[in-house]
Amino acid sequence: MQVKFHIGFGKRVVKELPVSPNQNGIFLKGSNGSTVILIHGLTGTPNEMKFLANFLNKKGYSVACPRLANHDQPLDILKNTKWQEFYQSVKDAFLNVNTGSSGKIFVAGLSMGALFSLLLAEEFPDKVSGVSCLSPTLFYDGWNTTWMKHLLPLVYFSGLRHFLYFKEDPPYGVKNEGVRRMIARYYKKAGFSDLSEASQFGYPYFPVNSLYQLDLSVKYLIKRLGRINTPVQLIQAKEDDMTSVKNSEFIYNRVNSSVKEMVLLEDSYHVITADQERDKVAQKMLEFFERINGK
Repeated sequence: MQVKFHIGFGKRVVKELPVSPNQNGIFLKGSNGSTVILIHGLTGTPNEMKFLANFLNKKGYSVACPRLANHDQPLDILKNTKWQEFYQSVKDAFLNVNTGSSGKIFVAGLSMGALFSLLLAEEFPDKVSGVSCLSPTLFYDGWNTTWMKHLLPLVYFSGLRHFLYFKEDPPYGVKNEGVRRMIARYYKKAGFSDLSEASQFGYPYFPVNSLYQLDLSVKYLIKRLGRINTPVQLIQAKEDDMTSVKNSEFIYNRVNSSVKEMVLLEDSYHVITADQERDKVAQKMLEFFERINGK
């Protein structure tokens, strides 16, 4: 996560934007009675889960991939959103699925979404049948993280976290050069108020205050990992540029699940749902869910 910090002064955009139907997320009806809830990452978009959604739906699963709270709004609104509000978006989608389905419910999330997957399993142990954690983010310790990460605790507890943003430099969590070029074209020209392609590539700027909210959610989750008995799968790239394999190992060693597995990828970076080995990720998730389904 090589980043350049920016101070977000200037014209403030605080008016909430209208939400169009296609901004609400991805919802696909399946045929096998089971449902998978997919959760995108912080400042990300349901689009980063689109490949998995279509793959699992073709295999018979209903799929729900909600957009996290305020992830369609200007940065001034997003940066003031608490992690509990992000999680509530996931919880609402889960409760909606649970009300309308008698089949098994699986949850999978990318990065921060992986943490919310585990929180759902801890809160609803009798309702969540399995969890797949994709590039879980507890610590920013990947090979491309900047030395400035050591200053973040100081920034978190100062007023500066409300004004600082970072704009990510390559490789953007993606090893695939074609995808990386598309992201680079957007990021190069994007300004603070540019949401023109945010629904596809996510936000070009990352509020430090949102990173602080992620840190709070990590601390909350770590205290509860030992309570999780749900089957857990962890998938992470050995070359993850943002968060090392130690993140998956940390979770694997602390959950009390009798069924758990860790899958390591050889040719991807952080955003494994859209990178070189997305087919392998989808297949490993399917195999894990099918074993739980007894197929």
